[in-house]
Amino acid sequence: MTNQDDRILIFDTTLRDGEQSPGATLNGDEKLAIARALARLGVDVIEAGFPIASRGDFEAVQRIAGEVGIEGGPSICGLARAMKGDIEAAGKALAPAFNPRIHTFIATSDIHLEYKLRKSRKDVLAIAPEMVAYAKTFTDNVEFSPEDAGRSDPEFLYQILEAVIDAGATTVNIPDTVGYTTPAEFGGLIKGIKENVPNINQAIISVHGHNDLGLAVANFLEAVKHGARQLECTINGIGERAGNAALEELVMALHVRRQYYNPFLGRPADSEKPLTNINTKEIYKTSRLVSNLTGLSVQANKAIVGINAFAHESGIHQDGVLKNKLTYEIMDAKSIGLTDNQIILGKHSGRNAFRTRLSELGFDLSDNDLNKAFLRFKDLADKKKEITDWDLEAIVKDETQQPPELFRLELIQVSCGDNAQPTATIRIRTPDGQELTDAAIGTGPVDAIYKAINRVADVPNELIEYSVQSVTAGIDAIGEVTIRLRHDGKIYSGHAANTDIIVASARAYVNALNRLYASTNGLTEDAVVSSVETVAL
Repeated sequence: MTNQDDRILIFDTTLRDGEQSPGATLNGDEKLAIARALARLGVDVIEAGFPIASRGDFEAVQRIAGEVGIEGGPSICGLARAMKGDIEAAGKALAPAFNPRIHTFIATSDIHLEYKLRKSRKDVLAIAPEMVAYAKTFTDNVEFSPEDAGRSDPEFLYQILEAVIDAGATTVNIPDTVGYTTPAEFGGLIKGIKENVPNINQAIISVHGHNDLGLAVANFLEAVKHGARQLECTINGIGERAGNAALEELVMALHVRRQYYNPFLGRPADSEKPLTNINTKEIYKTSRLVSNLTGLSVQANKAIVGINAFAHESGIHQDGVLKNKLTYEIMDAKSIGLTDNQIILGKHSGRNAFRTRLSELGFDLSDNDLNKAFLRFKDLADKKKEITDWDLEAIVKDETQQPPELFRLELIQVSCGDNAQPTATIRIRTPDGQELTDAAIGTGPVDAIYKAINRVADVPNELIEYSVQSVTAGIDAIGEVTIRLRHDGKIYSGHAANTDIIVASARAYVNALNRLYASTNGLTEDAVVSSVETVAL
């Protein structure tokens, strides 16, 4: 494989690095839904997971490989440490894919060698090509990453890259693992690799980076100018710590400013040919799906996909946009699939219109899930005059994408006021079928509910986040609640939406408890976790 110069490959790691965002754990069905959305989006590679990490991860990668990694679809990739067991697990999980890729890595910075691996440079220089060669026995499509490349000695980096390419690596990925480099430094690193690795033309240069200093996208765009032709990114920029480079920002930067970037790819400056294979009209839909399934809300002022990205409040801006959008908008909202022309559904809308609109929003529901969502829609339509797309997304998430219902909330009743002690009464059906009722007082109605639930459920946990946001405008808006609980160092999220924010708060808490209880009692496919360390290239 030679280094291609006329197009940028998009490698999406939402399902691997993105899922490592605290509280963003996805089950197998949710991973498959996102993988299908990524295929529609047009990504070149989907890093579906870390197969050795758990039985659930292995099965999810295997399922995505078989159902999404078909001929003509994206390459499906699995991550593996430079260890035979990891590589073998990845090879087996990826076997159903038409074009599988094994992505193996080992650290190369002196700080990682000394404190994490406790190995010498000589040791790593021997291990890396040997493991790349072993990965080649499973697939010809092998990617190698020198972890913490951004803080590695460039001369050592050149040696190890040359060795792994000789061993058969077709992609070499340069990760800024800790988000430390600046654009000039990162661009210089890629330039140095192009100039000092003799066989670099036999592999594609990829980049992976974290956003600890808010520079990940800028670093990647600088890397493109110096020869990087694959960008490893996530939807909404989710991932470890401050996250990864955001796919939507990279793609739209290359789209809007293609006249600037064209010459770096050997094209005429005025070429209109897209720089990536991404169908930009799928961006917003995919962003919403990932946000809904992970429970990680997109900040209002987030570039490209934030709700304020195409909003104007300043009178001067409003006047200019009304006269000509180009005065204050550098891209058309329709280019990312966002439109103001929504079908407004109401209580007289039928099942077919409901199914059609969900399909347009990117949701492909089974008949059972559709029925549950439709009943909830009808219930909401009796309370609201108009149901918007935001409401529909909240309904789908709240009704169809939940963990096993182990604890079931049967009753919520609260009493509060400025001169009253907030009190909550709840009734819960437990996993063994008992119906238990309890009451508690708290600093407010939500606090009282949570105290009562904890007394009944008796599942130790620490509440570390409680957030509420309005899904739509107006006094009858759906309120969406996100909860994060910590137990034994792991974080479990819960989500719920309702026009009654107290009800949503209670359901979200029980939702999180169900995830926690299922995981700690081995009741879900994703619950069996090995001792593999969390990886953030």
